[in-house]
Amino acid sequence: MTTTTDSTTGATTGTATGTSAVADPADIDAFVGRFATDLGAVLHGATVVLGDKLGLYRAMAELGPATSQTIAERVGCDPRFVQEWVNAQAASEYCRYDAATETYRLDAAQVACLADEAHPAFVAGGMAVASSLHKDEQRVTESFRTGRGVGWHEHHDDLFVGTERFFRPGYVANLTTSWIPALDGVAEKLRGGDRVADVGCGHGASTTILASTYPASTVVGFDYHGLSIETARRRADAAGLAGQVEFVVAPADGFPGKDYDLVCIFDALHDLGDPGAALRHIRRALAPDGTLMLVEPNAADTVEGNLGLVGRIFYSASTFICTPNSRAQSGADAACLGAQAGQARLTELAHATGFSRVRRAAETPFNIVLEVRP
Repeated sequence: MTTTTDSTTGATTGTATGTSAVADPADIDAFVGRFATDLGAVLHGATVVLGDKLGLYRAMAELGPATSQTIAERVGCDPRFVQEWVNAQAASEYCRYDAATETYRLDAAQVACLADEAHPAFVAGGMAVASSLHKDEQRVTESFRTGRGVGWHEHHDDLFVGTERFFRPGYVANLTTSWIPALDGVAEKLRGGDRVADVGCGHGASTTILASTYPASTVVGFDYHGLSIETARRRADAAGLAGQVEFVVAPADGFPGKDYDLVCIFDALHDLGDPGAALRHIRRALAPDGTLMLVEPNAADTVEGNLGLVGRIFYSASTFICTPNSRAQSGADAACLGAQAGQARLTELAHATGFSRVRRAAETPFNIVLEVRP
């Protein structure tokens, strides 16, 4: 790379070695602006994880307008550190600052998104996913060089916690209110008492929502990751659901039981090394009139159709999590669907594994819900 400096504007341009391309200074300025925005967001993301873990957002929601000293006292943290943190929140518009009183507060939307875990719009917990990517960068870099992959269980614990906390609000808002009702006849059967398998359940957010909403049904959550299953069991016990839900360590292509009326896979099929094997096993485990509810990240069927905000999030996460996990499970033969597989590819896979009907039953900005029938 060679560089030149415009004597009039002082702008530096670069010429790639062996090419004649010269970057337009205006294009460089625009890109640097985008990069600065991203750099600010990435750095700020770490403060979100910190604030969430320390309870700083919850304290601000409880206090209303307060000085940094008061916020620090509420959470038992060093006042000077909290001062710097709360200024970072104000600079990123994650809180409001009143210069006249030198106080900080969360508005109603910020409370919902940053401090209220019961709210469907709560997003703060999901920032731990981004945190986990940086903590696992060295491992994933080596995976790129060797092609060996990185298993889900090999990631930092922030990934397991962050994934559950990122997707759970969407499940709370949609699972039993719009997604299940969108499936033909399923809600009525669940109210009467069905056998349900939640495959790849993780910490069990979706499983416990199903069990608490449809107490007449038997709900079992399966996941190969033993530590996640332990967490799911503890949370179910704490929620008083110990008698209504069961959690079992088992892989997607080998979980026990048969004649399930409903099998669910939430944001997990694309992570598998052999999703076809999982779908064939599910086909055998379903009752003759059973339903597979397949929930996957919302994606178009082409790369160009995914070059937007949602694609940016999922392609980036998939680079570190989904694709390496698939490779770790099945080696060079791994499907590596990635988090933006798209409905056409998922439909083709379902048809190839014994299912005859696939219908998009519902969607959100982040998810598509496919009703898959034998």
